[in-house]
Amino acid sequence: MKTVARIARYALIAVLAAVVAWCAITVRDGYALYREALGRQSIEEAVAELRETPGYTPIEELPQRYLDAVVAIEDHRFYEHGGIDVIAIGRALLADISTLSLREGGSTITQQVAKNLFFTKDKRFERKVAEVFMVHDLEAAYGKREILELYVNSAFFGRDYTGIGQASWGYLGHAPAEMDDYECTLMAGFPNAPNLFATDPKAAAARQQLVVQQMERYGFDAGEAAPASAQAG
Repeated sequence: MKTVARIARYALIAVLAAVVAWCAITVRDGYALYREALGRQSIEEAVAELRETPGYTPIEELPQRYLDAVVAIEDHRFYEHGGIDVIAIGRALLADISTLSLREGGSTITQQVAKNLFFTKDKRFERKVAEVFMVHDLEAAYGKREILELYVNSAFFGRDYTGIGQASWGYLGHAPAEMDDYECTLMAGFPNAPNLFATDPKAAAARQQLVVQQMERYGFDAGEAAPASAQAG
């Protein structure tokens, strides 16, 4: 029995050592990816380039209902954390490590801005680490409303539409400032699966209902965002 216990102990130590080594390598590679991204373009340059994108819409021209809907469905603790939601990340990390994948989300709005501006959408642990470093810089340089503005203008909405300005004109036929409550909640849900929602009105409507539910759950007023006959077309 002692021999079995000793072998089990050594095996556990070996596994822990392998995990620590893997984590160290991942952090190293993630930091290198972060530095490489900044070497190509600074945060200020990336933001300036985004603001020159056709359809870029300042936050002052966006309905508060839409902004609340985005926060409710994407990152309801957005105004409380410093760019990393430890609770969401921890929950996703446990699931990801158990499957050796990145199937779970957990990304905050700031992390998504980092990804949209600097990184590919490849699901790699190194990229998630790089995002964490970039998030620190973004949160230090910009306020929460600025970061939220960057997110809604850099998110992909399907059909080659990047940003809420292009998406609102493309799907709804008018400027974001004119979105009603239903349209605000509909558009807030699009970045989750833009290509699906762009072609499947039923799926888009179901997502819109989830947005409304999340708003109610986290204390946001969804207004008159009940299902409407009009769908994004």
